[in-house]
Amino acid sequence: MRVALMWEARAVQGRGPELLEWARSRVLAREPLRREVLRAPQDRVLVLTWWEADGLDAELPELPEPDAELITRPVHRWRFESVE
Repeated sequence: MRVALMWEARAVQGRGPELLEWARSRVLAREPLRREVLRAPQDRVLVLTWWEADGLDAELPELPEPDAELITRPVHRWRFESVE
């Protein structure tokens, strides 16, 4: 099964570029099939990773929480399974 992990954080105002660089520089324990980093208004950063896994609850490497002074709230995380 193909699983997509979604990680989204909102930076403290004006620190979006710093959060973006932080997310881009994180090295995961192993490489996903695909990784995409996006940004949005309000200094938000989104990271999507795709994996081959046995299920949505599979043990997969995820980005950690950034330092609390860099973000305005806890990171949001979701898992999705690919459907045809």
